[in-house]
Amino acid sequence: MKYIENYCNDPRYNLAFEEYCFKHLSKDEDYVILWINGPAIIVGKNQNTAEEVNERYIQDNGIKVVRRITGGGAVYHDLGNLNFSIITDLGGNKVIDFKKYNIPIVKALEKLGVKCELSGRNDITIDGKKFSGIAQSIYKDRVLNHGTLLFDTKIDVLSKALNVKQDKIASKGVKSVKSRVTNIKPYMREDIDMDEFRNLLLKYIFEMEGLIPEKYELSEEEKADIDRLYREKYSTWEWNYGKSPKFNFKNYKRFPFGSIDIRLSVKDGIIEDCKIYGDFFGAEDVKHLEDKLKGKRYDRYSLDSELENEDLTKYFGNITLEEFIDLVSI
Repeated sequence: MKYIENYCNDPRYNLAFEEYCFKHLSKDEDYVILWINGPAIIVGKNQNTAEEVNERYIQDNGIKVVRRITGGGAVYHDLGNLNFSIITDLGGNKVIDFKKYNIPIVKALEKLGVKCELSGRNDITIDGKKFSGIAQSIYKDRVLNHGTLLFDTKIDVLSKALNVKQDKIASKGVKSVKSRVTNIKPYMREDIDMDEFRNLLLKYIFEMEGLIPEKYELSEEEKADIDRLYREKYSTWEWNYGKSPKFNFKNYKRFPFGSIDIRLSVKDGIIEDCKIYGDFFGAEDVKHLEDKLKGKRYDRYSLDSELENEDLTKYFGNITLEEFIDLVSI
């Protein structure tokens, strides 16, 4: 087993880094990566991004959204969260086994004074509160086991960034499960910072395997391939939003001039169909507005840009662009 250093905080690059190491490094070796993202929401492979993120909040607060290659629910990352990736052989077992690959993490945390346990299928908890969500992927007899460790994360930001009104959307995307969460730091035996936590965790993971940490150095060619994956996949709207399952969106609101009922059908992150109903009185037919929205990306700021020069009052009455965007987006 070897560890690979990665001190980048860009979540798009870090997920490209992880995928490349998982799928392309030598199968003769196992690898451990410990990495930290700047503020980001990481959505599962099979999730509908729009259904999981508070779009307005994340845009206003500079929080990135990135899709990963493993299943499970959406998670919030920031500089107070340590991520771990363990890449190893499947060993002939085609069944995902969370316990096998995460016992070393639990044991390492116990050495730091944290009394925790594997809970349910893929969580690690303290006193019934979740601080780690774990996901896995299998590729050509290799398994990627990765997870979060909420060390000193801003829990209040986490709750706001993932606060979505689920009743507006109907889709087959995997829904995130709400859990009570906590940070690890208050439970530590000693008051240490993130760098110390990272170094000690790495040391104890290797001790569990009876090994001394040995570093794997990426070649310049491997780094170039990671950078290409970062640019061509993880930095794209098509991967992070467009890969979402098809879904339907509906919303209704009453204004002083009348009510508006919005219905959208969205496929691959693009508005496929749009219908606007209501008892409002307008000088222009809303069909023009419906047609204008068809074929456009379904995210708040794309819609805002598309409609910023449109006089919405001629369709509905006294409504602002912000009020309409609030109505058609999450």
